[in-house]
Amino acid sequence: MRTIRDAVVVGAGPNGLTAAVELARRGMSVELFEAAETVGGGARTEALTLPGFRHDTCSAVHPTGAGSPAFRAMPLDRYGLQWLHPELPLAHPFPDGSAAVLAHSVGETAASLGVRDAGAYRRLVEPFTGRWDELAADFLGFGSLCDGRLPRSPVLLARFGLNGLLPVTWQGRLRFRGEKARALLAGLSGHVIASVRNPFMTAPGLVFALAAHAHGWPLPRGGSQAISDALAGYLRALGGTVHTGVEVRRLDELPPARAYVFDTSPTALARIAGLGSAYDGVRYGASVFKVDYALDGPVPWTAPQARRAGTVHVGPALGDIDTALHTATTLGRAPDRPFLITAQPSLVDPSRAPEGKHVFWAYGHVPNGWEGDATDAVERQLERFAPGFRDRVLARAVAGPPQLAARNANYVGGDIACGSAAGLRLLIRPKLTRVPYTTAHPAVFLCSSAAPPGPGVHGMAGHHAARAVWRRLRERP
Repeated sequence: MRTIRDAVVVGAGPNGLTAAVELARRGMSVELFEAAETVGGGARTEALTLPGFRHDTCSAVHPTGAGSPAFRAMPLDRYGLQWLHPELPLAHPFPDGSAAVLAHSVGETAASLGVRDAGAYRRLVEPFTGRWDELAADFLGFGSLCDGRLPRSPVLLARFGLNGLLPVTWQGRLRFRGEKARALLAGLSGHVIASVRNPFMTAPGLVFALAAHAHGWPLPRGGSQAISDALAGYLRALGGTVHTGVEVRRLDELPPARAYVFDTSPTALARIAGLGSAYDGVRYGASVFKVDYALDGPVPWTAPQARRAGTVHVGPALGDIDTALHTATTLGRAPDRPFLITAQPSLVDPSRAPEGKHVFWAYGHVPNGWEGDATDAVERQLERFAPGFRDRVLARAVAGPPQLAARNANYVGGDIACGSAAGLRLLIRPKLTRVPYTTAHPAVFLCSSAAPPGPGVHGMAGHHAARAVWRRLRERP
Protein backbone atom coordinates (compact mmCIF):
# COMPACT_ATOMS: atom_id res chain seq x y z
CA MET A 1 0.00 0.00 0.00
CA ARG A 2 1.36 3.42 -0.96
CA THR A 3 1.91 5.81 1.93
CA ILE A 4 -0.55 8.71 1.99
CA ARG A 5 1.15 12.07 2.47
CA ASP A 6 -0.45 14.83 4.43
CA ALA A 7 0.27 17.36 1.69
CA VAL A 8 1.71 17.45 -1.82
CA VAL A 9 2.78 20.86 -3.16
CA VAL A 10 3.03 21.56 -6.89
CA GLY A 11 5.40 24.39 -7.77
CA ALA A 12 8.52 25.48 -5.88
CA GLY A 13 8.27 29.23 -6.10
CA PRO A 14 8.55 31.23 -2.87
CA ASN A 15 4.86 30.67 -2.09
CA GLY A 16 4.93 26.93 -2.74
CA LEU A 17 8.07 26.57 -0.65
CA THR A 18 6.57 28.66 2.14
CA ALA A 19 3.37 26.61 2.17
CA ALA A 20 5.40 23.40 2.30
CA VAL A 21 7.54 24.72 5.17
CA GLU A 22 4.52 25.93 7.14
CA LEU A 23 2.86 22.52 6.86
CA ALA A 24 6.05 20.62 7.67
CA ARG A 25 6.55 22.79 10.76
CA ARG A 26 3.18 21.54 11.97
CA GLY A 27 4.49 17.98 11.80
CA MET A 28 2.85 17.07 8.51
CA SER A 29 4.46 14.88 5.86
CA VAL A 30 5.11 17.05 2.80
CA GLU A 31 6.31 16.29 -0.71
CA LEU A 32 6.98 19.02 -3.28
CA PHE A 33 7.19 18.76 -7.08
CA GLU A 34 8.76 21.37 -9.38
CA ALA A 35 8.85 21.22 -13.19
CA ALA A 36 12.13 23.15 -13.52
CA GLU A 37 15.50 21.70 -12.64
CA THR A 38 15.90 24.12 -9.72
CA VAL A 39 13.55 25.53 -7.13
CA GLY A 40 12.73 29.22 -7.17
CA GLY A 41 9.95 30.26 -9.56
CA GLY A 42 10.32 34.03 -9.79
CA ALA A 43 13.24 33.99 -7.34
CA ARG A 44 15.98 32.35 -9.41
CA THR A 45 19.52 33.38 -10.31
CA GLU A 46 21.22 32.19 -13.50
CA ALA A 47 24.13 32.94 -15.83
CA LEU A 48 22.17 34.65 -18.61
CA THR A 49 24.95 36.56 -20.38
CA LEU A 50 28.66 35.81 -19.85
CA PRO A 51 30.60 33.46 -17.56
CA GLY A 52 30.96 34.88 -14.06
CA PHE A 53 27.88 37.13 -14.32
CA ARG A 54 24.93 35.97 -12.18
CA HIS A 55 21.56 37.49 -13.04
CA ASP A 56 18.18 37.33 -11.29
CA THR A 57 15.72 36.03 -13.86
CA CYS A 58 12.84 38.02 -12.36
CA SER A 59 12.87 39.47 -8.83
CA ALA A 60 16.09 41.03 -7.54
CA VAL A 61 15.25 43.53 -4.80
CA HIS A 62 12.87 42.59 -1.99
CA PRO A 63 11.09 45.44 -0.18
CA THR A 64 8.53 43.09 1.38
CA GLY A 65 10.83 40.09 1.71
CA ALA A 66 12.95 41.24 4.63
CA GLY A 67 9.81 42.39 6.46
CA SER A 68 7.61 39.42 5.55
CA PRO A 69 5.86 37.99 8.63
CA ALA A 70 6.22 34.52 7.10
CA PHE A 71 9.96 34.77 6.37
CA ARG A 72 10.76 36.46 9.68
CA ALA A 73 9.25 33.50 11.55
CA MET A 74 11.74 31.12 9.88
CA PRO A 75 15.46 30.67 10.61
CA LEU A 76 16.40 31.23 6.96
CA ASP A 77 19.77 32.72 7.89
CA ARG A 78 20.83 29.24 9.04
CA TYR A 79 20.26 28.03 5.49
CA GLY A 80 22.35 30.68 3.76
CA LEU A 81 20.08 33.71 3.39
CA GLN A 82 21.91 36.97 4.05
CA TRP A 83 20.34 40.33 3.28
CA LEU A 84 22.60 43.05 1.81
CA HIS A 85 21.56 46.69 2.00
CA PRO A 86 22.58 49.33 -0.54
CA GLU A 87 23.37 52.78 0.79
CA LEU A 88 20.09 54.03 -0.68
CA PRO A 89 17.14 51.73 -1.31
CA LEU A 90 15.93 53.78 -4.29
CA ALA A 91 16.79 56.79 -6.42
CA HIS A 92 14.52 58.52 -8.92
CA PRO A 93 16.66 60.76 -11.18
CA PHE A 94 15.56 63.76 -13.25
CA PRO A 95 17.00 65.22 -16.46
CA ASP A 96 18.74 68.09 -14.60
CA GLY A 97 20.96 65.62 -12.70
CA SER A 98 19.01 65.84 -9.44
CA ALA A 99 17.07 62.97 -7.87
CA ALA A 100 14.40 62.15 -5.35
CA VAL A 101 15.42 59.32 -3.05
CA LEU A 102 13.70 56.73 -0.92
CA ALA A 103 16.11 56.41 1.98
CA HIS A 104 16.05 54.39 5.19
CA SER A 105 15.39 57.67 6.97
CA VAL A 106 12.07 59.49 6.59
CA GLY A 107 13.95 62.77 7.04
CA GLU A 108 16.44 62.12 4.25
CA THR A 109 13.63 61.06 1.92
CA ALA A 110 11.57 64.15 2.74
CA ALA A 111 14.55 66.46 2.27
CA SER A 112 15.13 65.12 -1.25
CA LEU A 113 11.63 66.18 -2.29
CA GLY A 114 12.17 69.89 -1.75
CA VAL A 115 10.95 72.35 0.84
CA ARG A 116 7.41 72.49 -0.51
CA ASP A 117 6.77 68.74 -0.13
CA ALA A 118 9.03 67.61 2.72
CA GLY A 119 6.31 68.20 5.31
CA ALA A 120 3.63 66.61 3.16
CA TYR A 121 5.69 63.43 2.83
CA ARG A 122 6.27 63.30 6.57
CA ARG A 123 2.54 63.67 7.22
CA LEU A 124 1.82 60.85 4.76
CA VAL A 125 4.15 58.25 6.30
CA GLU A 126 4.60 59.21 9.95
CA PRO A 127 1.29 57.73 11.22
CA PHE A 128 2.67 54.34 10.12
CA THR A 129 6.39 54.79 10.82
CA GLY A 130 7.66 52.31 13.39
CA ARG A 131 4.50 50.22 13.02
CA TRP A 132 5.48 47.99 10.10
CA ASP A 133 4.82 44.75 12.00
CA GLU A 134 1.24 45.79 12.79
CA LEU A 135 0.58 47.02 9.27
CA ALA A 136 2.19 44.03 7.57
CA ALA A 137 0.20 41.64 9.73
CA ASP A 138 -2.98 43.18 8.31
CA PHE A 139 -2.02 44.36 4.81
CA LEU A 140 -0.02 41.23 3.97
CA GLY A 141 -2.10 39.21 6.40
CA PHE A 142 -5.26 39.12 4.30
CA GLY A 143 -5.68 35.44 5.13
CA SER A 144 -6.50 36.26 8.76
CA LEU A 145 -9.83 37.61 7.54
CA CYS A 146 -10.53 34.18 6.06
CA ASP A 147 -10.05 32.76 9.56
CA GLY A 148 -12.74 35.08 10.85
CA ARG A 149 -10.18 37.05 12.86
CA LEU A 150 -10.37 40.81 13.15
CA PRO A 151 -7.46 42.92 11.89
CA ARG A 152 -4.67 43.27 14.41
CA SER A 153 -4.83 47.07 14.26
CA PRO A 154 -8.19 48.01 12.69
CA VAL A 155 -7.81 51.76 13.22
CA LEU A 156 -4.33 51.77 11.69
CA LEU A 157 -5.53 49.65 8.77
CA ALA A 158 -8.52 51.95 8.20
CA ARG A 159 -6.26 55.00 8.18
CA PHE A 160 -3.94 53.28 5.74
CA GLY A 161 -6.90 52.35 3.56
CA LEU A 162 -8.17 55.93 3.41
CA ASN A 163 -4.76 57.06 2.18
CA GLY A 164 -4.36 54.15 -0.19
CA LEU A 165 -7.68 53.97 -2.00
CA LEU A 166 -7.10 57.00 -4.25
CA PRO A 167 -5.47 56.72 -7.68
CA VAL A 168 -1.88 57.91 -7.66
CA THR A 169 -2.73 60.61 -10.18
CA TRP A 170 -5.20 62.09 -7.66
CA GLN A 171 -3.15 61.52 -4.52
CA GLY A 172 0.00 62.97 -6.06
CA ARG A 173 -1.67 66.17 -7.19
CA LEU A 174 -3.80 66.63 -4.07
CA ARG A 175 -1.02 66.04 -1.54
CA PHE A 176 2.15 67.27 -3.25
CA ARG A 177 3.01 70.53 -4.98
CA GLY A 178 6.28 69.57 -6.68
CA GLU A 179 7.17 67.02 -9.33
CA LYS A 180 9.73 65.06 -7.32
CA ALA A 181 7.32 63.83 -4.67
CA ARG A 182 4.62 63.04 -7.22
CA ALA A 183 7.05 61.09 -9.37
CA LEU A 184 8.47 59.17 -6.41
CA LEU A 185 4.99 58.01 -5.38
CA ALA A 186 4.06 57.11 -8.96
CA GLY A 187 7.24 55.11 -9.44
CA LEU A 188 6.67 53.17 -6.23
CA SER A 189 3.12 52.32 -7.24
CA GLY A 190 4.35 51.39 -10.72
CA HIS A 191 5.81 48.18 -9.26
CA VAL A 192 2.22 46.93 -9.44
CA ILE A 193 1.56 46.40 -13.13
CA ALA A 194 -1.54 48.54 -13.57
CA SER A 195 -2.41 52.09 -14.54
CA VAL A 196 -1.72 54.59 -11.76
CA ARG A 197 -5.10 56.10 -12.67
CA ASN A 198 -6.79 53.08 -11.07
CA PRO A 199 -8.23 53.26 -7.55
CA PHE A 200 -6.22 51.66 -4.71
CA MET A 201 -2.91 52.22 -6.50
CA THR A 202 -1.60 54.58 -3.81
CA ALA A 203 -1.69 51.69 -1.33
CA PRO A 204 1.16 49.59 -2.78
CA GLY A 205 3.28 52.71 -3.26
CA LEU A 206 2.83 53.55 0.40
CA VAL A 207 3.65 49.97 1.42
CA PHE A 208 6.93 50.10 -0.51
CA ALA A 209 7.85 53.42 1.08
CA LEU A 210 7.13 52.13 4.58
CA ALA A 211 9.07 48.94 3.88
CA ALA A 212 12.15 51.03 3.05
CA HIS A 213 11.85 52.97 6.31
CA ALA A 214 11.34 49.77 8.33
CA HIS A 215 13.60 47.13 6.75
CA GLY A 216 15.13 48.70 3.64
CA TRP A 217 15.04 47.30 0.13
CA PRO A 218 17.66 44.58 0.47
CA LEU A 219 19.13 42.09 -1.98
CA PRO A 220 20.11 38.52 -1.01
CA ARG A 221 23.81 37.73 -1.18
CA GLY A 222 24.37 35.58 -4.26
CA GLY A 223 21.05 36.54 -5.84
CA SER A 224 17.37 35.81 -5.33
CA GLN A 225 18.08 32.10 -5.66
CA ALA A 226 19.40 32.32 -2.09
CA ILE A 227 15.86 32.91 -0.79
CA SER A 228 14.51 29.85 -2.59
CA ASP A 229 17.47 27.68 -1.62
CA ALA A 230 17.10 28.69 2.04
CA LEU A 231 13.41 27.79 2.03
CA ALA A 232 14.15 24.45 0.35
CA GLY A 233 16.97 23.74 2.81
CA TYR A 234 14.70 24.47 5.76
CA LEU A 235 11.97 22.26 4.26
CA ARG A 236 14.36 19.34 3.90
CA ALA A 237 15.56 19.84 7.48
CA LEU A 238 11.93 19.54 8.60
CA GLY A 239 11.62 16.21 6.79
CA GLY A 240 10.02 17.45 3.57
CA THR A 241 10.96 15.99 0.18
CA VAL A 242 11.71 18.13 -2.89
CA HIS A 243 11.55 16.78 -6.46
CA THR A 244 12.75 18.94 -9.36
CA GLY A 245 12.47 18.31 -13.08
CA VAL A 246 9.02 16.75 -12.68
CA GLU A 247 6.20 18.36 -14.65
CA VAL A 248 2.75 17.52 -13.31
CA ARG A 249 -0.01 17.29 -15.91
CA ARG A 250 -2.76 15.50 -13.98
CA LEU A 251 -3.66 15.09 -10.33
CA ASP A 252 -3.48 11.31 -10.56
CA GLU A 253 0.22 11.55 -11.45
CA LEU A 254 0.92 12.71 -7.89
CA PRO A 255 1.28 10.51 -4.82
CA PRO A 256 -1.89 10.03 -2.75
CA ALA A 257 -2.29 12.86 -0.26
CA ARG A 258 -4.82 14.46 2.04
CA ALA A 259 -4.22 17.85 0.43
CA TYR A 260 -2.78 19.17 -2.82
CA VAL A 261 -1.42 22.73 -2.80
CA PHE A 262 -0.72 24.52 -6.10
CA ASP A 263 1.82 27.30 -6.58
CA THR A 264 0.62 27.70 -10.16
CA SER A 265 -1.59 29.98 -12.20
CA PRO A 266 -5.31 29.41 -11.53
CA THR A 267 -5.86 28.15 -15.08
CA ALA A 268 -3.06 25.58 -14.69
CA LEU A 269 -4.56 24.42 -11.39
CA ALA A 270 -7.97 23.98 -13.04
CA ARG A 271 -6.43 21.99 -15.89
CA ILE A 272 -4.35 19.70 -13.67
CA ALA A 273 -6.99 19.16 -10.98
CA GLY A 274 -9.87 18.73 -13.42
CA LEU A 275 -11.83 21.75 -12.20
CA GLY A 276 -13.16 22.64 -15.64
CA SER A 277 -14.17 26.29 -16.00
CA ALA A 278 -13.60 27.21 -12.35
CA TYR A 279 -11.13 29.98 -13.23
CA ASP A 280 -12.25 30.94 -16.72
CA GLY A 281 -13.03 34.44 -15.45
CA VAL A 282 -9.47 35.13 -14.31
CA ARG A 283 -7.96 38.04 -16.20
CA TYR A 284 -4.21 38.21 -16.74
CA GLY A 285 -2.53 41.59 -16.77
CA ALA A 286 0.12 43.35 -18.81
CA SER A 287 3.67 42.06 -19.05
CA VAL A 288 7.17 43.52 -19.01
CA PHE A 289 10.14 43.62 -21.36
CA LYS A 290 13.26 42.84 -19.33
CA VAL A 291 16.91 43.25 -20.30
CA ASP A 292 19.74 41.78 -18.24
CA TYR A 293 23.14 43.35 -18.78
CA ALA A 294 26.74 42.40 -18.20
CA LEU A 295 28.56 45.73 -17.86
CA ASP A 296 32.19 46.78 -18.06
CA GLY A 297 31.65 49.18 -15.15
CA PRO A 298 28.89 50.77 -13.10
CA VAL A 299 25.99 52.53 -14.80
CA PRO A 300 27.15 56.15 -15.48
CA TRP A 301 24.14 57.86 -13.95
CA THR A 302 24.20 61.65 -14.10
CA ALA A 303 22.53 61.89 -10.69
CA PRO A 304 25.05 60.93 -7.99
CA GLN A 305 22.27 59.49 -5.79
CA ALA A 306 21.50 56.88 -8.46
CA ARG A 307 25.07 55.60 -8.25
CA ARG A 308 24.45 54.62 -4.61
CA ALA A 309 21.00 53.05 -4.94
CA GLY A 310 20.08 49.39 -5.30
CA THR A 311 17.02 50.32 -7.35
CA VAL A 312 16.65 53.21 -9.79
CA HIS A 313 13.39 54.35 -11.39
CA VAL A 314 13.51 56.04 -14.78
CA GLY A 315 10.32 58.03 -15.42
CA PRO A 316 10.89 60.76 -14.87
CA ALA A 317 7.68 62.71 -14.07
CA LEU A 318 4.25 61.58 -12.89
CA GLY A 319 2.79 62.39 -16.29
CA ASP A 320 5.45 60.31 -18.06
CA ILE A 321 4.92 57.33 -15.75
CA ASP A 322 1.15 57.61 -16.07
CA THR A 323 1.33 57.69 -19.87
CA ALA A 324 3.72 54.72 -20.09
CA LEU A 325 1.70 52.50 -17.75
CA HIS A 326 -1.66 53.48 -19.22
CA THR A 327 -0.40 52.82 -22.75
CA ALA A 328 0.83 49.31 -21.86
CA THR A 329 -1.89 48.19 -19.47
CA THR A 330 -5.03 49.87 -20.83
CA LEU A 331 -4.43 50.86 -24.45
CA GLY A 332 -2.56 47.64 -25.30
CA ARG A 333 0.49 49.24 -26.90
CA ALA A 334 4.17 49.31 -26.05
CA PRO A 335 5.08 52.86 -24.96
CA ASP A 336 7.72 54.77 -26.92
CA ARG A 337 9.22 56.00 -23.63
CA PRO A 338 8.71 53.21 -21.10
CA PHE A 339 8.81 53.74 -17.36
CA LEU A 340 11.78 51.65 -16.23
CA ILE A 341 12.44 49.82 -13.00
CA THR A 342 16.14 48.96 -12.77
CA ALA A 343 18.30 47.08 -10.28
CA GLN A 344 22.04 47.22 -9.56
CA PRO A 345 22.81 44.12 -7.44
CA SER A 346 26.58 44.17 -7.87
CA LEU A 347 26.85 47.56 -6.13
CA VAL A 348 26.49 45.68 -2.84
CA ASP A 349 27.27 42.11 -3.88
CA PRO A 350 30.61 41.75 -5.70
CA SER A 351 30.05 37.98 -5.97
CA ARG A 352 27.58 38.64 -8.78
CA ALA A 353 30.17 39.70 -11.38
CA PRO A 354 33.93 39.51 -12.08
CA GLU A 355 36.07 42.13 -10.36
CA GLY A 356 35.38 45.61 -11.74
CA LYS A 357 32.36 44.41 -13.74
CA HIS A 358 28.65 44.68 -12.94
CA VAL A 359 25.28 43.06 -13.49
CA PHE A 360 22.30 45.30 -14.11
CA TRP A 361 18.72 44.81 -15.24
CA ALA A 362 15.92 47.02 -16.45
CA TYR A 363 12.35 46.40 -17.43
CA GLY A 364 9.53 48.42 -18.93
CA HIS A 365 5.86 47.55 -19.27
CA VAL A 366 4.33 46.09 -22.45
CA PRO A 367 0.96 44.46 -23.25
CA ASN A 368 0.26 40.85 -22.35
CA GLY A 369 1.67 38.51 -24.99
CA TRP A 370 3.47 41.32 -26.87
CA GLU A 371 6.05 39.92 -29.29
CA GLY A 372 8.06 43.01 -30.22
CA ASP A 373 11.56 44.12 -29.27
CA ALA A 374 11.78 47.06 -26.84
CA THR A 375 15.55 46.94 -26.37
CA ASP A 376 16.15 50.21 -28.20
CA ALA A 377 13.34 51.99 -26.31
CA VAL A 378 14.76 50.79 -22.98
CA GLU A 379 18.29 51.89 -23.83
CA ARG A 380 17.22 55.27 -25.17
CA GLN A 381 15.58 55.92 -21.81
CA LEU A 382 18.69 54.81 -19.95
CA GLU A 383 20.93 57.02 -22.09
CA ARG A 384 18.85 60.08 -21.12
CA PHE A 385 19.87 59.63 -17.47
CA ALA A 386 23.14 57.71 -17.89
CA PRO A 387 24.91 59.04 -21.03
CA GLY A 388 27.41 56.50 -22.32
CA PHE A 389 25.50 53.53 -20.89
CA ARG A 390 25.61 51.59 -24.16
CA ASP A 391 29.40 51.90 -24.24
CA ARG A 392 29.61 49.82 -21.05
CA VAL A 393 27.46 46.92 -22.29
CA LEU A 394 29.45 43.71 -22.70
CA ALA A 395 26.42 41.49 -23.29
CA ARG A 396 22.67 41.56 -22.87
CA ALA A 397 19.90 38.99 -22.52
CA VAL A 398 16.42 40.15 -23.49
CA ALA A 399 13.12 38.63 -22.40
CA GLY A 400 9.72 39.80 -23.58
CA PRO A 401 6.39 38.20 -22.69
CA PRO A 402 6.94 34.95 -24.67
CA GLN A 403 10.36 34.37 -23.11
CA LEU A 404 9.12 35.17 -19.59
CA ALA A 405 6.21 32.75 -20.03
CA ALA A 406 8.63 30.07 -21.26
CA ARG A 407 10.83 30.56 -18.19
CA ASN A 408 7.93 30.39 -15.75
CA ALA A 409 4.57 28.79 -16.60
CA ASN A 410 2.86 30.96 -13.96
CA TYR A 411 3.54 34.04 -16.11
CA VAL A 412 0.61 33.64 -18.49
CA GLY A 413 1.26 35.92 -21.45
CA GLY A 414 4.28 37.24 -19.55
CA ASP A 415 2.18 38.51 -16.61
CA ILE A 416 4.71 38.29 -13.76
CA ALA A 417 1.94 39.12 -11.23
CA CYS A 418 0.03 35.90 -12.09
CA GLY A 419 -3.19 37.84 -12.56
CA SER A 420 -4.29 41.40 -13.24
CA ALA A 421 -3.85 43.85 -10.35
CA ALA A 422 -6.08 46.54 -11.84
CA GLY A 423 -8.72 48.04 -9.57
CA LEU A 424 -10.40 45.58 -7.22
CA ARG A 425 -8.31 42.76 -8.70
CA LEU A 426 -5.49 44.04 -6.51
CA LEU A 427 -7.58 42.92 -3.52
CA ILE A 428 -9.95 40.26 -4.89
CA ARG A 429 -7.75 37.49 -6.31
CA PRO A 430 -8.21 35.32 -8.31
CA LYS A 431 -12.01 35.62 -8.04
CA LEU A 432 -14.60 36.70 -5.48
CA THR A 433 -14.82 34.03 -2.78
CA ARG A 434 -14.61 33.99 1.01
CA VAL A 435 -11.45 31.85 1.16
CA PRO A 436 -9.46 32.36 -2.07
CA TYR A 437 -6.99 29.59 -1.18
CA THR A 438 -9.64 26.83 -1.33
CA THR A 439 -11.24 25.43 -4.48
CA ALA A 440 -14.31 23.43 -5.48
CA HIS A 441 -12.26 20.28 -4.80
CA PRO A 442 -12.07 19.79 -1.01
CA ALA A 443 -8.48 18.53 -1.17
CA VAL A 444 -7.10 21.11 -3.66
CA PHE A 445 -5.73 24.52 -2.66
CA LEU A 446 -4.17 27.54 -4.41
CA CYS A 447 -1.09 29.22 -2.89
CA SER A 448 0.45 31.26 -5.73
CA SER A 449 0.63 35.04 -6.09
CA ALA A 450 -2.67 34.74 -7.95
CA ALA A 451 -4.15 34.69 -4.43
CA PRO A 452 -3.96 37.48 -1.81
CA PRO A 453 -1.91 39.41 -0.95
CA GLY A 454 -0.66 39.11 -4.51
CA PRO A 455 2.74 39.41 -6.18
CA GLY A 456 6.04 39.86 -4.40
CA VAL A 457 8.63 37.55 -2.87
CA HIS A 458 7.22 37.42 0.66
CA GLY A 459 5.62 33.98 0.84
CA MET A 460 2.42 35.29 2.38
CA ALA A 461 0.03 33.62 -0.07
CA GLY A 462 1.77 30.33 0.76
CA HIS A 463 1.49 31.10 4.47
CA HIS A 464 -2.26 31.74 4.24
CA ALA A 465 -2.86 28.71 2.01
CA ALA A 466 -1.06 26.50 4.55
CA ARG A 467 -3.39 27.80 7.26
CA ALA A 468 -6.37 26.94 5.04
CA VAL A 469 -5.02 23.41 4.55
CA TRP A 470 -4.41 23.02 8.27
CA ARG A 471 -7.95 24.09 9.12
CA ARG A 472 -9.47 21.76 6.50
CA LEU A 473 -7.44 18.77 7.68
CA ARG A 474 -8.37 19.38 11.31
CA GLU A 475 -12.02 19.31 10.26
CA ARG A 476 -11.48 16.09 8.22
CA PRO A 477 -8.99 13.98 10.18
